[in-house]
Amino acid sequence: MQEAVLLIGHGSRDPEGNSQFEQFVEKVRERNRQTRIELCFLELADPSIGETIDRLAAEGVTHITTVPVILLAAGHVKVEIPHILDQARLRHPHLTIQYGRHLGLHEEVLTILEERLQEAEVSLQTYSEGDLQEDAKGASYDRSNATILLVGRGSSDQDANGDLYKLARILWERTGVANVEVCFIGVTWPDFPTGIKRAVRTGTSHVIVLPYFLFTGILMKRMEEMLAELATEVSHVQFTLAQYFGYHPKLIDIIHDRVQEVATGEAQMNCDLCKYRLEAVHHHHDHGTHDPHRDHHEATHHVHPTGRR
Repeated sequence: MQEAVLLIGHGSRDPEGNSQFEQFVEKVRERNRQTRIELCFLELADPSIGETIDRLAAEGVTHITTVPVILLAAGHVKVEIPHILDQARLRHPHLTIQYGRHLGLHEEVLTILEERLQEAEVSLQTYSEGDLQEDAKGASYDRSNATILLVGRGSSDQDANGDLYKLARILWERTGVANVEVCFIGVTWPDFPTGIKRAVRTGTSHVIVLPYFLFTGILMKRMEEMLAELATEVSHVQFTLAQYFGYHPKLIDIIHDRVQEVATGEAQMNCDLCKYRLEAVHHHHDHGTHDPHRDHHEATHHVHPTGRR
């Protein structure tokens, strides 16, 4: 049996964004040299999903694991990609095509966001320690008095938009910042200018714009331009734009996990970010074998009605 893993990128009108996805897939290959890894795009770039599957079938591949390298599940992940895969199955009835999960609410997504936050804070601290006039923008950086503006692409799918708000809440609890605001660069509301205004109204002296984007592209560059313009309108707040995910090694770890889920046939609940699951896994490594899902249910069923144990 000849197997392949097919990583599906969204595709961008910006060639630089597509190039970054291609370079990322090459880094995935470097970490998994024993596995054949191919790439394709859902739209706006070539090769397409269908074309790539047809080529792999013609080359004798008999089993394909597909993983959408997409952060949140909206219409692309829920409808369009499954439809394209169904069409490919009809064309190649002897080809096994399995569909893995998108990147989604994975623990390492939070790790990447936290590290991008820390990198942005280094520039803030350097700025604060520089030779500046004594004005509000020269105030020393203090995380407990900072606001994160988490920016997503935006979707017409309320479930996908809601997942970004869930990440924002967890990010607020984990980082100790004063506030985490959410906005979107397209499709839905609150839009980016509104997000900036809301962040400013929190009264903090520093706003860190944290893009929830994998790679650069038209929307990422539009955000950079808009922030540069909007920041000039506010004299008492310092803005810093953090880096998008890029080639972060934890992103490769997430891809590995999604492929392994398909290989093992593992049934998944919505518990990638569940603290009980994570604590159970850590306990398993430290103290021996047990069932983390059993611990999850025991933990959740033994919580006092007030929320306290």
